[in-house]
Amino acid sequence: MSDRESGDEQQQPQAQEASDPGGSAEQELATRTLHIQSKRFYLDVKQNKRGRFIKVAEVGAGGKKSRLLLAMSSAAEFRDFLSDFSEHYASLGEHRPTNSETPPEDGKLKSEMIVKDNRRYYLDLKENQRGRFLRVSEQVSQTIPRGGPRSQIAIPAQGMIEFRDALTELLEEFGTDDQEPQNELPESRSMRVENKMFYFDVGSNRRGVYLRVSEVSVRNNFRTAITIPERSWGRFRDIISEFVDKSSAKPETE
Repeated sequence: MSDRESGDEQQQPQAQEASDPGGSAEQELATRTLHIQSKRFYLDVKQNKRGRFIKVAEVGAGGKKSRLLLAMSSAAEFRDFLSDFSEHYASLGEHRPTNSETPPEDGKLKSEMIVKDNRRYYLDLKENQRGRFLRVSEQVSQTIPRGGPRSQIAIPAQGMIEFRDALTELLEEFGTDDQEPQNELPESRSMRVENKMFYFDVGSNRRGVYLRVSEVSVRNNFRTAITIPERSWGRFRDIISEFVDKSSAKPETE
């Protein structure tokens, strides 16, 4: 679990239930943070009982948050489209806000769509007076004939390459397979010590199973983390136990 999620999830509990059937039993396997113009983007690889997926969260300058959920295969398709959109953007002339020429309908310069099960993702490269950007909208179709409500993010066009590269790193590490994990991993745990929270998340990638221990300051949400491969858990436990035994053996001070 990442430090920024607590506020995000509390503000949108209904969206969590509707778009993430795995519910709260999920583990965070990796994360990337991007700063593009005045926005922050978080790319989190997560895992629940249904398999792995990528959560993309956008935080605007005013603190407004929005997010998308992508299956690993959808994320790979999105990554490929980012390359196409980047090439198209590079072929366009300089953006001129005062250009008197009539812009395309609704400001759209190029559009694509991704379909995965009951989800549709609409990718629209657009322009307005402030510049060019890629709007990515997610629509979940359930029992509503015309589809459910959309959630969306907007990536400044200048940041599409950076976004694609970060997504590529995650896909190279965790793959594009949507299958459920073969082995059920332990559930995440957490504990609070004074003004700090510690999160213990077990995940897996192509190199094997690992434990990620995250430390989050309650005061400023500053986060650090370490990753311990499964083969080292026993030794790690023994060292901690040794410290605990020595601390317990100390005579009480008067």
